[in-house]
Amino acid sequence: MKRRRPEIVGDEMQKVISTIITTKLKDPRVPFMTSVTGVKMSSDLSHATVFISVYGDEKTKKDAMDALEHAKGFIRYEAVQEIKLRIAPELHFKLDNTLDEAARMDALITKTIADDERRRAEREKREQDSASSEEEAGNEND
Repeated sequence: MKRRRPEIVGDEMQKVISTIITTKLKDPRVPFMTSVTGVKMSSDLSHATVFISVYGDEKTKKDAMDALEHAKGFIRYEAVQEIKLRIAPELHFKLDNTLDEAARMDALITKTIADDERRRAEREKREQDSASSEEEAGNEND
């Protein structure tokens, strides 16, 4: 049971921090499309790595992360008020790029499929052309 406690507290911290960011944090640098994708707690619950996903360009992401770093104390205080913990965990914000990576991989897969389809069509056309030319050559010999 002891090994699961950090996971349970992390899940609860994720919900609470997400609510704090969307409802209580009034910094305009944090866009509406900012979400907490996960929280990983240390085994002694003294540190929490908070994974943040921000929709937007690199400047928007940097500004949002700067704003969250600036509001770290407020978020920590509010989270501890909501979740009764003996020790208030130190928050460490990390930008989560999994959505960007997934979009990049999806684009690569789509491009590869399109290239394969184009090559297949070209190969079929070449095969048809060679079959037609063989047929014509056979008709000329008759």
